[in-house]
Amino acid sequence: METIKINTEFITLGQFLKFAGIIDAGAAAKAFLSTQKITVKGEPEQRRGRKLYPGDEIALGNEKFRIEKQ
Repeated sequence: METIKINTEFITLGQFLKFAGIIDAGAAAKAFLSTQKITVKGEPEQRRGRKLYPGDEIALGNEKFRIEKQ
């Protein structure tokens, strides 16, 4: 599981995808989410504006990420 450290209260799913290097630009988030299966805390998610907080776990295929406070 890869750890993503943030220094803010939360990060949006679209920001997370860009920060983790999964997409190149934030504008690509909507298209990416419409074609890929992503879960947040085990629940399917497609909203790029979904707020991710420290402790949240995100799964994308075989990749897993955890948000932590920096």
